[in-house]
Amino acid sequence: MCEIHKTTMQQFVSAAEAVKVIQPGNRVFVHTAAAAPQLLVQALTERAAELSKVELIHLHTEGPAPYVDRKYAGTFFTNALFIGGNVRAAMPTEMADYIPIFLSDTPSLFRKGHMPVDVAMLTLSPPDRNGWCSLGVSVDCSLAAAQTAKYVIAEINPNMPRTHGDGFIHISRIHAAVKSENPLFEIIHADPSEAEIQIGQHIADLVEDGATLQMGIGSIPNAVLAALGNHRRLGIHTEMFSDGVIDLVEKGIITGEEKKRQTGIITSTFLFGSRRLYDFVHDNPLVRMMEASYTNDTAIIRKNPKVTAINSAIEIDLTGQICADSIGSRMYSGVGGQMDFIRGAALSDRGKPIIAMTAATAKGQSKIVPFLKQGAGVVTTRAHVHYVVTEYGVANLFGKNLPQRAKALIDIAHPDAREELSKVAWEMWR
Repeated sequence: MCEIHKTTMQQFVSAAEAVKVIQPGNRVFVHTAAAAPQLLVQALTERAAELSKVELIHLHTEGPAPYVDRKYAGTFFTNALFIGGNVRAAMPTEMADYIPIFLSDTPSLFRKGHMPVDVAMLTLSPPDRNGWCSLGVSVDCSLAAAQTAKYVIAEINPNMPRTHGDGFIHISRIHAAVKSENPLFEIIHADPSEAEIQIGQHIADLVEDGATLQMGIGSIPNAVLAALGNHRRLGIHTEMFSDGVIDLVEKGIITGEEKKRQTGIITSTFLFGSRRLYDFVHDNPLVRMMEASYTNDTAIIRKNPKVTAINSAIEIDLTGQICADSIGSRMYSGVGGQMDFIRGAALSDRGKPIIAMTAATAKGQSKIVPFLKQGAGVVTTRAHVHYVVTEYGVANLFGKNLPQRAKALIDIAHPDAREELSKVAWEMWR
């Protein structure tokens, strides 16, 4: 008898056998981020000669994405709900494109039948004694895809933590199971730069005791978390988090005691970090992984107090328009949950929606610009923006007219860009 739940008498199969259920013209969902099923992705690609017009749909995934190789044109097409680095070069070509969508809306694509899923490819924890497996580190829209797909094929991997919350799939729902012991993908966090440390301190000064935080991963969120050592009673309600929260939990700084929804709980929809993070969340009732339709619901976000939402931008114009998903017309990432949390924080009692970025790119180009690049998308409108933070300070745009906004943004722009920005602003609003 295999190691899967004994009441099903279901046997493990090879990845090659599992993906045989995928047929030409099928839509295939791929599990998110660190949960990307490596064996199944590889086995599917190896079946290319037998397939055609297979659509893969997913959020950001980690690891190889061989299906976007141009040699598979006509065989595989990727529809990304958020663009990761492994498929970015294929955007947009005959191999891939991007679907603009709020993260909060992604489950409805599957639940409401807008994009029916033929096959869901997942990575799951081993089943418990009652036959329930966990989606572990990525619930997001993966739960909806798994619950509505015609077929579910899964890697059963003991390295996948068992997380509390929404993300449980019963073994009887799995049509083919593959044994895997591959390590989950991990991210190595670089030390923040001096500019990022300064940004972190500016943001920490805005965070009130008892605040509910939303932040992602990267140097700036890590710098913010590192600067919160003197805060108290902080909570987490976010779409994702990484290792940086663990130290604050262990120090008693993150307690969640003032949250109104899931009091005392760290609420998220996916996470990505090191093995330390995956071990921290394993069977930990302090952490609850929920579907994105819950975590990113503005009506739920706003119920928590002092929601402080920290998001990033690629560039911002002098009126406050935020481009966060593209470089000009070239798609780079996606809408994600930025608008869900920017608006939720603005509606929260004493909430603070924050856009944080270094003032210039690594090449020295100002990220505060007179006009967004031609073709750039506006992810967050000028009406939604409140706080903008760079290493040079904080600009609060709420309640300011257009010339006042321009002045506030110029004050926190890179010094080398201020003269040109001031000249443009004077010509626009003289």
